[in-house]
Amino acid sequence: MTRTCSKRILLIGYGAMAREVVARLPDGVRVGWVIVPTEFHAALVSELTPQGIEVLDSIHQLDAAPDLVLECAGHAALSEHGIPALQRGWRLAVVSVGALADAALHSQLLNAARDGDAVLQLLSGAVAGMDGLAAAREAGLDEVTYISRKSPRSWRGSAAQQMIDLDAVAETTVFFEGNAGEAARAFPANANVAATIALNGMGMEATRVVLMVDPHTRRNTHRIHARGAFGEMTIELAANPLPSNPKTSMLAALSAVRACRQLLEPTA
Repeated sequence: MTRTCSKRILLIGYGAMAREVVARLPDGVRVGWVIVPTEFHAALVSELTPQGIEVLDSIHQLDAAPDLVLECAGHAALSEHGIPALQRGWRLAVVSVGALADAALHSQLLNAARDGDAVLQLLSGAVAGMDGLAAAREAGLDEVTYISRKSPRSWRGSAAQQMIDLDAVAETTVFFEGNAGEAARAFPANANVAATIALNGMGMEATRVVLMVDPHTRRNTHRIHARGAFGEMTIELAANPLPSNPKTSMLAALSAVRACRQLLEPTA
């Protein structure tokens, strides 16, 4: 039996990630609104208006409450639009978890959620096992390490280009070692995973991060090792990148699709 469209979402941003999500939305969920900067309106209005989607500048222009606000646009947009969405009591699902390496923004979002009695949902993005890591934290964690290995193509356009010659690298090479906060701030388009792991584990400063370039891979590999009173765990994913954006794993977009599907389900 096919569901009728009963849930409407607001998308903050309409780039490669958002388009992938829209292409995979389950029956019963549709996009009602998209917020993008004014310079992108002309192109998107002609594309989206025939689909019944309003193209807006800000939260303040909405004439109804969405069932979910889904952020797919980065730090600045999360600050500008996420805070007022939460203040209005709307559920906000965040893709750009790396933006929360900014402690002030993180605090502002939490305060807005409390003020609006809203839910701030941090998506698992390109990794798995965050429920287990967060559970392990309850008894205390001694160590959490995240190792990321991606192709040169996936690191282009990032700070990696100033740290290593991506055109000349011939073998798997480490080009960054630091904590999760440093990684998320230096590589905002690549290191959302580092922040996600940190927020579910030991925090930004105590989570160790190693970033690597591998000229022989076409996948984004994420390896998490955690040790504590619970015991020890190792999680590894070899994820296909999003075809339209090699910096992002397809699983990250699918985690946003899952958040939309949960609107239709009676279990969390």
